Amino acid sequence: MNSKAVKPQRDGIPMPLWLQGAFESAQMFVISALIVAIPLAATWLSGGFAQQDGAVVARLAGQIWLLGHGVPLNLTMGSGPSSASLETGVFSLLPLGLVLVPFFLSWRAGRRLARASYTDQLWQPLMGAAIVYAAAGLATAFICSDPGISAPLLAATFIPVIPAGAGLIVGARLEAGSWSRLVGMSAADWIEKTSQDQRWAGSYVWTVVRSGFVAAMAALALSALMLAINLMARWADVVAVYQALRPGIIGGSALTVSQLAFMPNFAIWTLAWVGGDGFQLGVGSSVSPLETSVAPVPPIPILAALPTGTLTWGFAALLIPIIAGVLAGWWFVREGENHFDEWLSLKVRFRWLSLPGSTIVLGAVIGLAGAAFSWVLFALAHGSAGIGRLTDIGPDPLSAALWVGAEIGIGVMLGSLAGPWLEGEHEGMPLLRRREDIAE
Repeated sequence: MNSKAVKPQRDGIPMPLWLQGAFESAQMFVISALIVAIPLAATWLSGGFAQQDGAVVARLAGQIWLLGHGVPLNLTMGSGPSSASLETGVFSLLPLGLVLVPFFLSWRAGRRLARASYTDQLWQPLMGAAIVYAAAGLATAFICSDPGISAPLLAATFIPVIPAGAGLIVGARLEAGSWSRLVGMSAADWIEKTSQDQRWAGSYVWTVVRSGFVAAMAALALSALMLAINLMARWADVVAVYQALRPGIIGGSALTVSQLAFMPNFAIWTLAWVGGDGFQLGVGSSVSPLETSVAPVPPIPILAALPTGTLTWGFAALLIPIIAGVLAGWWFVREGENHFDEWLSLKVRFRWLSLPGSTIVLGAVIGLAGAAFSWVLFALAHGSAGIGRLTDIGPDPLSAALWVGAEIGIGVMLGSLAGPWLEGEHEGMPLLRRREDIAE
């Protein structure tokens, strides 16, 4: 981000910053819309849709674009001739793979806007980009709604700005190199005004939050690896569903792309599964490490890889969040910010008493932070498919997060205790120390 007082010379026609932000936002909208529209157009041209009207397919592309930005869709289906037979519902199951598209497009745009702006000018292109993207969402909802599928205009205006705005801010932050250059305010200056105890407490809390993030991301990565291994092991069952559907080359490609859009959801569902709470595939269903009990599910190939029956070794999956907690506890030790343990050592003379106390507290607070990050993931991956049984799909955010957080906390305690040994710093750690030695 430019921070000099002299404006650099620009080649070509000068463009106001707000207009540059609007142009970047329009470009993001067009590219993300094409990513949705091209597979649908190919399927339509190959005769994959029973509805031959191109306008219907175009509206479907707009509806999927809105859904991929987190906008819920209102569904209305008629099962009889009278209005009393109408069924209504909300499709709110967010395809997280599609959400990544506007996020990374705006990430790239945010870096370009940061390079073109001074610290006190960045709000101009960001505001222009947000206004244009909100207008694009409003126009898409207005044009693409029909009596069967409609999007709330207010939600379609503001919700798409969330992933796009997050990407713009992250991209601008990476280009600026620091938050102080991004917003013109230095955190170091504020920290210098605080006392030493406040700085220690702040660094401890901040390290705990980052450790919770490490634990949640490590658990998610290990869960995604487990999902990939399970898909390879059950690949024959997945292929059998493809063959039974006979979608053809274009239809099979579209079906695969639609499943890829939900692949991050499946990874998060796997995290809930390894946590022990499991997830639902409809009202009254349950998929957990101990047992799978679901009613007939839609013929989606990837669902053929669901575990079935009673799993003898399913409880072993609970080790995955614990392993993630061990990694987070070790990472916390490497950061060297365990100021609560230092404070407790000053208050309690016996190390055999202060060490377990600080370790239990560390496991509890990092487990709570990991549970908070997990709750966000589970909330994003939970939703409704509209009408009928499939109104409850995915993990229960609160209970699944508590399970994962508890297991992360156990792993953190193990990892923090093993950390000094792993780092070669275990020598000279007496269980009984004098207060004077600790103070030094």
